[in-house]
Amino acid sequence: MSRVKRGVTSHAKHKKVLRAAKGFFGRRKNTIRIAKQAVEKSMQYAYRDRKNRKREFRALWIQRINAAVREHGLTYSRFISGLITAGIEVDRKVLSDLAINEPAAFAAIVEQAKGHLPKAA
Repeated sequence: MSRVKRGVTSHAKHKKVLRAAKGFFGRRKNTIRIAKQAVEKSMQYAYRDRKNRKREFRALWIQRINAAVREHGLTYSRFISGLITAGIEVDRKVLSDLAINEPAAFAAIVEQAKGHLPKAA
């Protein structure tokens, strides 16, 4: 049986890692040992932050809606409660966009939500 030389395979693996490490600082971009660690860590961060991005955007939309709703004399939680009782199913991303770009349409939604809130005693 003939001997298998692995130079081609390891060169390809190294090239793959170094391509992923392109743009890294110092030896992290050109030394395979360090680049491999840096690339593995960067992949962990990327996976984690794909999840976190969704959280951060939702928080941003809620802040924007809250600010816009307070101009109409409501709080965010009362507004969402009013939307649910009114049967309006619009997600927070769209509500945030409406609050910024279509204030008249957003005001109409707020009025509908206000109408379905129980009166404070």
